[in-house]
This record gives sequence, C-alpha cells and structure tokens, in this order.
Amino acid sequence: MNLPNFYFADLPSEATLSPTMIAAACDMLKRNREKHLLPRKTDEIIKILCEIGAEWLSPGNKFRKLTLEFGSAETGFSKPVLEKGLDDFFRRFTPENFNALLEQELGHARRLDEFVAGAAARGPEFLVHIAAGNLPNPTLMSLTLGLLTRSAQFVKCASGASLLPRLFAHSIRELDPKLGACLEIAEWRGGNHELENELFAHADCLTATGNDETLATIRARLPAKVRFLGYGQRVSFGFVTREVLREEEIQKVIFSAADDVIAWDQNGCLSPHVIYVEERGAVESDEFAKRLAVELAKRETTESRGKISVEESAAIASRRAIYETIAAHRADAKIWSSQGSTAWTVVFEHDVKFRFSPLNRFIFVKPVPDLNAVLQGVDEIHGKVSTVGIAASPEKMKDVATHFARWGVTRICPLGWMQNPPLTWRHDGRPALGDLITWTDLEL
Repeated sequence: MNLPNFYFADLPSEATLSPTMIAAACDMLKRNREKHLLPRKTDEIIKILCEIGAEWLSPGNKFRKLTLEFGSAETGFSKPVLEKGLDDFFRRFTPENFNALLEQELGHARRLDEFVAGAAARGPEFLVHIAAGNLPNPTLMSLTLGLLTRSAQFVKCASGASLLPRLFAHSIRELDPKLGACLEIAEWRGGNHELENELFAHADCLTATGNDETLATIRARLPAKVRFLGYGQRVSFGFVTREVLREEEIQKVIFSAADDVIAWDQNGCLSPHVIYVEERGAVESDEFAKRLAVELAKRETTESRGKISVEESAAIASRRAIYETIAAHRADAKIWSSQGSTAWTVVFEHDVKFRFSPLNRFIFVKPVPDLNAVLQGVDEIHGKVSTVGIAASPEKMKDVATHFARWGVTRICPLGWMQNPPLTWRHDGRPALGDLITWTDLEL
C-alpha cells in the first residue's frame, strides 16, 4: 500500500518513535489548529465531512478500495462485513444529522462559532484518543467529533489497528490538506510510558476506549488538568415480544436478529450476547432459535465471518462441547452450529440468567415468560448494559422501552440496529459531543 508519509502510522514498521518526536508533533498540531482549523465555521466543517462521507460510499474511492483490499488482513473482518459496517457509518454523514447532533448537544448549531442567546461553546485545544483495536468506527467517530470542536487531535492506535484511522485521516487530508494537518495517527503497543507520558503532558482532553482496568491505569497517569472521558466494558442483549412471533412477521424478526449477530462479527459493546424471546407466541421460542440458526448458516455464504485466533476458536469449541452435553441430556436445551468450523453457533436454553458469549457469532436464545423475567436474568450486569435491541409491536415498544430505561439501559433500538447507532447517539448515556465542550456565558 503506497501512501505518503504524512502520519507516524505511515512510517515503516522498523521506524522508532521517541518522546522528542511526540513533543514536536504535538506542538505542530497545535500551531496548525490555530492557523487552519480554529477559524473555520461549523457549516464549512460539516460540508467537508459530508463530502468525505460521500467519497467513502463511492465504490471507486481509493481509500475505500484500499480498506477492502487490505482491511481483512489487519482487522480480521471479511470484506462483506467491512463493507457493510463502513457503509452504515458513512451514511450518517449528512447535513441534517450533523445539525441535529449540534442542536441536541449545544442547543444551537452555531454555538461553536459565536454567542447564541448568551452562550458559546469551544472544544479542547489538543484532544488525544487512546483507541481500542476491536472495531474501527468508534475511532472514526472520535476524529469526526474532534473536527467539529476545532481540536487538534492525536490518535494512539492499538498495535496492528491503525489502518482504518490512517486511511480516514488521509482521505481528510486529500480533500483538505490544512484540515488533515491538524491530525496525527500513531501506533504502538500500550504501556510505552515514555511516549505516552509525553503525549499526556500536552493533552487538554483525552478519550479512551478499553477494559475497565486499562481505563483506570490511564486515568491514574494523567495530569490533573486533563479532562478524561473513558468508555469501558459494556454488554448488550435483545428482547423479542410474543406479539411479533407470528408467521407473517417472524422472518423479518429473524433477519433483524441475524443482522445484529453478524455486524462486526458480534464484536463490540453493542452486539448482543443473548436474545430473550417471550413464550406463548404463535411461533415458539425454540422455533425462533432454529430459524435463526438457518439464517446464520445462509449468511455465512454471503457475509462470512472473518478469521479469528486459535484462542477464540478454542473458546467457542469448548463452550459448544458443554452445551452439546447439556442438550444430549435435557429436552429443554438445544444447540445448532456450523459443521467443520466455528463460524456460527446458536444455543437455546431455559435459563433466564444472562450468559457472556464468546462472540464471533455465538448467540444464546433464552425463552422468558415476560419482561420481568428478563430484568431478573440481567440483574448481575446492571449498570454495564449499553444497548437493548427490541422487536415489539408499535403499541408495546414504548412501554417496554420505558421499563428498560427505568432499569438503567442507556440505549434502546429496534432489533437489527444494535451496531448501527445514529450520529446523535449519547455514548453510554453521556453527550458524546457535549462532553468535549467548555462553555462561556455572556451576561449583558
């Protein structure tokens, strides 16, 4: 892959970064922000972002083609899964969506430009992102939000996970070189204190995605002046009400459930581990599980799962063996799985307790008498739930959502949309853009 060496991540693998190089890059980014980014109006930045999104949706776009050519080897996702994930992400880049985000978070789309009704907003001068390596979209979204807040940005990617952020940054730089000069993309193995301490010393705000232990370690090392926004471990599940378990609707529900399991190969906080299915529907819950297995088998031929590690395959095989033994001795437990591979697995069991899936298209289907049983089953993950995907009649959807919201779920969406949140999504219940902002009040 032949790209100019604009970013640290473009350098040959044998190149070694030093604290001096990090410090020089941080200083340059701040100067570039002052000259090239801070004077921009919000409408201009939105226009550029929308043009970039449209380019990424074009089959002929060179950065999209590079992603699809080289992305599977780095990310582990198959080409169809990558393609759908990126399309879902960049379709959100519309003026209407960006303005809706600004109005939701700031009350007015121009508050980053000027005082409106006695209030103006500004972003951090220097924004650092410590990115996780499992999914690309959260990092791309972080960069997008940072551009809206007029922040110089430095993205530290996990080892082996810089390709998508790097290509996104190059696509920005190609369309607007001055805007692209306000970004830096780097990659190194976590725990390099020399480099990270230098980076942390320059930051005004730092976002980090990872497990809770990693976030605690990063927070403890930050200077007191740095605002810290951490996104830790979260899990998600689905819920299907009995009203939609009818022959005339069931296939649509099955398609939606399969979409959520397949999206990014079920990796990430928004993917379901379990789908709870209400009993006493016209289509029984075990039949739902069987049909979901049939659909996952079909999808494997068109949207195949990507490559996974030996350890991940072993975890799936081990869990399968447990449930094959249980199913052989209990009539109320069943398992369906791909033959000759660990590509997909559906486990059906009469136990409401939430189970952590080994992921990579391994899904639990659990029958429940009602919504109260679901809340009892997920009690041990209270406070750790990101998203609940619901299949329900329009009449019942709001009531079910209200119960989940009062219990503490921060995002509720239709089944099939779990890994495709809108641009206005409040990450973990917090304002994704608003948390970056500092306000100035004007009193006249």
